[in-house]
Amino acid sequence: MSYGVAAALQQAVFERLRGDAALAALLGDAIYDAVPNGAVPPLYVTLGPEDARARGDGTAAGAWHRLTVTVVSEAAGFLEAKQVAGAVSDALEGAEMTLNRGRAVAVQFWRARARRETRGSRRRIDLTFRARVDDGA
Repeated sequence: MSYGVAAALQQAVFERLRGDAALAALLGDAIYDAVPNGAVPPLYVTLGPEDARARGDGTAAGAWHRLTVTVVSEAAGFLEAKQVAGAVSDALEGAEMTLNRGRAVAVQFWRARARRETRGSRRRIDLTFRARVDDGA
């Protein structure tokens, strides 16, 4: 197992989302690694939790990462959030990403959960992706 590629994977996912034209059209620059303090826009994307499991082979240490990307919307319904979630999925599913350590072998959509948060009318969609990484370091 190697967790050594985790930071490089996170950086690559963040850069991929920030550089996606469809997401930029929907969100501007409201894509965060961590939600900033203070006021936030009514629609944004943030990186979320991650789980990793060992998955090396005979050539390199590696891991499967399950990483979450969250869409948050203050809109009354789910349509706006689902449009952004679709763009996130399009940007990451099967993406070839360059990492500054190791390599991303595969990025696949795994699941999504859409729900209304208990406070107010905020909508939230958590998208989970599986990323297979090899650590050639």
